[in-house]
Amino acid sequence: MSSAPLSELDAALPGLARKIRVLDALSWPDGVEEVFLARWREGKAELPRVELAPRDHSADIVALEAFIGRCDQGHPAGNYLAMTARSYATAGRMLGAIGTPDFTHHSSALYRRPDFIYPNQNLSMLDAAQFFLKTTDALLGGARIPPTQAEIPAETFAAWMQPELDRFFGEGRVTVVLDPTLAAKAIAGASRIRLRTSALFSELDKNQLLQHEAFVHAATAQNGALQPNLKSLGLGAPRTTQTQEGIATLAELFTGSMDINRLRRLALRVLAVQQALDGADFIQVFEGFLAAGQSQEESFRSTQRVFRGADLRGGSAFTKDAAYLTGLLGVHTLLRIAIRDNRPELVGYLFAGRLSLADTVRLAPLFESGWLQKPTYLPAWACDLRLLAANLAFSAFIAQIKLDLIDLEVLMAFADDHENDASAL
Repeated sequence: MSSAPLSELDAALPGLARKIRVLDALSWPDGVEEVFLARWREGKAELPRVELAPRDHSADIVALEAFIGRCDQGHPAGNYLAMTARSYATAGRMLGAIGTPDFTHHSSALYRRPDFIYPNQNLSMLDAAQFFLKTTDALLGGARIPPTQAEIPAETFAAWMQPELDRFFGEGRVTVVLDPTLAAKAIAGASRIRLRTSALFSELDKNQLLQHEAFVHAATAQNGALQPNLKSLGLGAPRTTQTQEGIATLAELFTGSMDINRLRRLALRVLAVQQALDGADFIQVFEGFLAAGQSQEESFRSTQRVFRGADLRGGSAFTKDAAYLTGLLGVHTLLRIAIRDNRPELVGYLFAGRLSLADTVRLAPLFESGWLQKPTYLPAWACDLRLLAANLAFSAFIAQIKLDLIDLEVLMAFADDHENDASAL
C-alpha cells in the first residue's frame, strides 16, 4: 500500500483516536470511596465493588492498524504518526482487557513496569523509588519538617488559578473547571484544567499545579495544536505519557515547587504498583499508603489510581503511576546530554507538542528546516538556557560524587586537611 500525504494523515488521526479515552474508561463511580472507608473504619474492610467492564475498541484498532499501513515510516513525521496510532491501538487493547491479566500486559507496554531494568544503568524505577523513600524517612521522622496544610477549597483555588492562566496563555484560552469525578486533584487538557470539586489545596499546590498542569501539560497540547503542518503533536497519546509527566515533574523540581511529601507520594505510587503486580490486593495496598503516613482519603485515592481497570484481588495494576519517576529521570538525562553535546535546541523541541524523548531527536530535522515550529508557550525555567545549563552542568558533575563512600566524619577530615594545608602556606 502506498503512503498517503502527511496532511491527510495528520487530519485523520485525531478522529481515529478520539474514542480511546483511557482515564475516562477507567474512572470509578461516585460513592465507592465513602462505602469502602466506612466499612474499613468498622473493622469490616472489603474490596470496593466496581464493575470491571471491558470496552470494545476492535473497530477502532482495525482502523488504526490500517492508518499505520498508510504512513511513510521512513519520514520523521510519518514515523511519528504511525507510532502515535500504534500507541492508541495498544491503549484500545488495554481497555478491551479491563479486569483481565492482559490489561496489565498492555498497560506495561505503554507505561512500563516499576521493576523494568534499564540495561545500561542496571537500575529500575523501583530502585529509584526505594532510594527516595529511604533518604527522606529520617527527615520526616525528626519532626523538623512541618506537615503541609491543605485548607484551600477547590472553588477558591480555581479563582486564584484562572488569572494566572490568562496571564500566561492569554485571556480565555485555558479555563479552570471543577469536576467531582476526578481521582486526581487536577488534570489538564489543551483548553481546560479540571480540579476535583471535593479536594482541598495547600499554598504549595499553587505553584506546583501551575507549573505541572498548566505550563507543561496544557502548554504542550496548545503548542502542538498550533503546529501548521503536524497538528497531531497536540494529541495526548499514551506513548508520550512518560515524557509529559517527566517534564512536568522536572518543572516542579526546577521551580522549587516540589516538597518532600510530593516526592514521597510519587515514590510510594511506584512501590504500590509493584506491590499490586506482586499480588497485594486493594486493601493491602491501601493499608501500605496509610502506614506511610497518608490520610485515609488520600490513601484510598492513591490506591484507586493503581487499581483502575485492574483486578482488585491483586496480581494486576494500571502501571501509569510508575511513569512519573521514569519520565523525570529520562527528561533530566536528555537535558543533561543536550547541554553536554551543545544541543540546547532540544529543550525547546520538548515543549513544541506532546512528544516523547525520542521524538525530540527524530523530529529535529523538521524543526531545523522550519517545517515544524518552535513552541509558542514556554515556561520561564526553560526559556533561559544560561540558568538551565548551569543547573544541569552542576547536577551532571555532582552525580559523580559517591555518597556511599562519604559521611560527616570523612567530610570533616577533608575540611580539616584543607585548613591545615592553608595555614602552612
